[in-house]
Amino acid sequence: DTGMGFERLCMALQGKSSNYDTDVFTPLIEKVEELSGKKYTGKLDDEKDIAIRVIVDHIRAVSFAIADGQLPSNGGAGYVIRRILRRAIRYAFTFLGQKEPFIYKLVATLAQQMGGAFPELDKQYELIKNVIKEEENSFLRTLEQGLLMLDTMMNNATEKVISGSKAFELYDTYGFPIDLTALILTEKGFTLDEKGFEEELQKQKERSRAAAQMKTDDWVVLREDDEEEFIGYDTLEGIVRVTKYRKVESQKDGTLYHLVFNVTPFYPEGGGQVGDKGLLVSANGDVTYIIDTKKENNLIIHLSETLPMNIDEPLKAEVKGRILAEANHSATHLLHQALREVLGTHVEQRGSRVDTQSLRFDFSHFQKMTDEEICEVEKRVNDRIHQKIALQEHRNITMQQAMDAGAMALFGEKYGDRVRMIQFGESKELCGGTHVKNTSDIWYFKIVSEGAVAAGIRRVEAITRDRVRQYFSDLEEQADKLSELLKSKDLVKQVEKLLEENNALKAEIEALKKEKAKGEIQNWKNDFLDKGDKKLLVKRTSLDAGTVKDIVFQLKKEVPQSVVVILSDAGEKPMLTVGVSADIEDKYHAGNIVKDLAKEIQGGGGGNPGFATAGGKNLDGLANAEKKALEL
Repeated sequence: DTGMGFERLCMALQGKSSNYDTDVFTPLIEKVEELSGKKYTGKLDDEKDIAIRVIVDHIRAVSFAIADGQLPSNGGAGYVIRRILRRAIRYAFTFLGQKEPFIYKLVATLAQQMGGAFPELDKQYELIKNVIKEEENSFLRTLEQGLLMLDTMMNNATEKVISGSKAFELYDTYGFPIDLTALILTEKGFTLDEKGFEEELQKQKERSRAAAQMKTDDWVVLREDDEEEFIGYDTLEGIVRVTKYRKVESQKDGTLYHLVFNVTPFYPEGGGQVGDKGLLVSANGDVTYIIDTKKENNLIIHLSETLPMNIDEPLKAEVKGRILAEANHSATHLLHQALREVLGTHVEQRGSRVDTQSLRFDFSHFQKMTDEEICEVEKRVNDRIHQKIALQEHRNITMQQAMDAGAMALFGEKYGDRVRMIQFGESKELCGGTHVKNTSDIWYFKIVSEGAVAAGIRRVEAITRDRVRQYFSDLEEQADKLSELLKSKDLVKQVEKLLEENNALKAEIEALKKEKAKGEIQNWKNDFLDKGDKKLLVKRTSLDAGTVKDIVFQLKKEVPQSVVVILSDAGEKPMLTVGVSADIEDKYHAGNIVKDLAKEIQGGGGGNPGFATAGGKNLDGLANAEKKALEL
């Protein structure tokens, strides 16, 4: 009632003046000190101390959220988690000098501290740690890329001001934080056109608002005495009445009508399964197409581009194509069971998508599945399909009954007191979706891809029924075409032969390149210009980047006090390569030279005192870059 949270209660009981001085936070603060080498002093206005407080607070919020099933993402609640975590990463990067992932190392301390009170921290420890580490790696790459671009902007700037549009490009396209941009610019003696940035930000918001703008009319109520009832578990058709409807207009979807019936066989999108599509047929044969079905405020909403002509009359509702979605949905249950058997019981569902074309299943696992594991999973699913296992539907049982029966619950999902359990033999899952009556209705199951979607999360995509037949038919057709092209029925042997020939040709090309490079080195050694304190070589070429690099390293090694500038147009793309011999690196810096020259080709790059490269967009700018290089 007082609004006093756990941390403030600890502060009061322990006689501390700050939440961060209590033993709720001190173990995490001490771990940050150990990892960063920075000492926490508890000052309110010290940037280092502020950063440490942000990190220990945010690691708690993010870890508990991930343990509860919410992974970072680009939308919804997941985006909030991503932003919280990125704020912590940014503070570590900016104020603690952490250029490598380190926040994930705090999870062990948090789990040790809070695991007893919140067991999910221990149970999901590997997942939490790996997700945070992957997010750190990803955002640190973003920061590194943003810093390079910001460096290029400053090098190309004619004044000490970076425009709002340029800063917004960094922010919008690359996710580079605007406050970090402003901080770096200030350190470098530049200013940010904040007004211009805000104008660009406002334009983006207006574009987003316009795209999302939706005009929704009030419901037109036709009858109030009928309560909506879902009958789609038992039938694909029925006689329905429209109880109310409304018109919805949006820039994205145009004009649609939302219809609510007294009873409906149409399944609304949910549990990873797409909403049903189908028809409404009037007594005189007029047809209205239902293009999607969704749920809103416990109402099943049927979407149509037109209204039924006789909207007050009873209509025959017919669901079309659901068997395909049902086959894919039931296959995900068999897939889940097989994955746990083959990979281990640590496998838990992390999301799914089921439609009439294919299925997608996300699950917890920390390494790529081997070909043998994929084959074994496929075999087990297909074995159960061929065993013709009948569906056992437990439509309205208590949560405790389901748990006692060994039902799998979706990680992070919230359930009521009464649930629906779907059973195919030993596979038992809580599920509200629609399913085949027998596994034989799935026909065939084929995994078409397996890959990572996040740290510790893998994704399997698969197909069933006619899609499998079509898949193998397409493969057979491709094999026939390859046989015709290769003039051989033994495709494997012929491809192996081609690869051997290709590798031999590659080796021959590399040998020729090296031979050509040797010749260029000998020729170019005679073309150095004596510039007093250095020998300068500036050359235009069409050699590839690898060959140019080898030449530059060899020349700066063989020619003392040398600065080598090679301008290449290989592949019609401008490329600058600069080398400085070790004996004059204290006077000349290859990285600085290449940054200055890169302005002429509208590009950027960098490197160290001895070697640097830059790419650009303006091929014609190589001429000006060459003139500027000759003035070194």
